[in-house]
Amino acid sequence: MAPPIRASSWSFSTTWRVSKMPLRAGIKQDGPVNPFSGFSSDTNRKISVPNAFFSELLPIIDHLGELKVTLFALWFLEQQEGNLLFIHYQHFINDNQLLNGLGHTHEESLEALHVGLQRASERGTFLQYQPQGTRFEETLFFINTPRGRATYRALQQGAWSPEEQGEAIRNPQPERPNIFKLYEANIGPLTPIMAETLQEAEESYPPNWIEQAIRIAVENNVRRWRYVQAILDSWKERGRDEKDRRDAQEDSRRFLDGEFGKFFKHE
Repeated sequence: MAPPIRASSWSFSTTWRVSKMPLRAGIKQDGPVNPFSGFSSDTNRKISVPNAFFSELLPIIDHLGELKVTLFALWFLEQQEGNLLFIHYQHFINDNQLLNGLGHTHEESLEALHVGLQRASERGTFLQYQPQGTRFEETLFFINTPRGRATYRALQQGAWSPEEQGEAIRNPQPERPNIFKLYEANIGPLTPIMAETLQEAEESYPPNWIEQAIRIAVENNVRRWRYVQAILDSWKERGRDEKDRRDAQEDSRRFLDGEFGKFFKHE
């Protein structure tokens, strides 16, 4: 009978193999795990994903770069308007968050992006169109859906051209940070009790109110939620209209020297 494998020996061997894994695997191999604060309750920013993605496509994707560019494409097209929906190669390049998640350096990110795009095209998830005589950087990608296939065929037949769209290549604006990210970035660590409090605030006040109130707290160096809550309560009670409210600087001074000064003095 073969001798048992010692845990320390297995751990060393596995670590060595992972560290030698080539970039083609499409994985950022080392470094700490970046935390995720959770999904917000904003129901207006959801996207639709075909059922076949989970039942057929996801089980056979074996490259992280391919998975990321596929999900990015599904998200990107949800933000677009019009009948002719496609993704230009530059749309992938222009998204810094996508690139940062594909590699430690710009060169690694580009290599993982190219591999991911090629694999998604070879698999049939993307329909790839590269105009004759152009570089790969001019390639267009279509999701292999009935609508995507029709748009792709129409392009091949000369029924339309990208130049006719007349729009500069630009990416959708990133989502504004949710209340949990704002709290952790500006006030402190998130606890379960605080998460419930923030969720109640998110349901009670407009997002721009919360952002502005947190900004005022940061400017006054009063990083306490009670201070932010007091500002929000005041706006809710008295109204907050740009026409009859002071600008942000005057608000900051009033909150600091006036009715909310007690929060600052006890810091």
